[in-house]
Amino acid sequence: MPDIRMSAEHLSGVFHHVVIDMVRRDGPDLSARQFAVFMICTLQDGPHTIRGLAMDLKVSKPAITRCLDRLGMLGLVQRFPDPRDRRSVIVRATEGGLKLLSDLRGLLVGADADLAGVRPAGARSGAIG
Repeated sequence: MPDIRMSAEHLSGVFHHVVIDMVRRDGPDLSARQFAVFMICTLQDGPHTIRGLAMDLKVSKPAITRCLDRLGMLGLVQRFPDPRDRRSVIVRATEGGLKLLSDLRGLLVGADADLAGVRPAGARSGAIG
């Protein structure tokens, strides 16, 4: 018997709630591309480079550089020279980036609980950032 909590309908509902909560929160909006780069830098083991991020997302290096410029301005990632190859740049999430990831996880858990009927819909905080 399939787990209802993993159904496409449930997952799309969780996504819907989280996106709305992200829009309502006090903080900057991220584009889908910026969000993808942010998630790779926070969830996948590094080191992350501009070239590697571009390959992973199948976009140009300048597109990644623009994303990193914005994410850096927001204090979510930092760039460092690669000590093994001075032509390359290593990208790492900052404490602020890890805090945002933690807040996003909280939104996911809250939305999942709301849709599963574990707590009343109005109990979500919806404010992160």
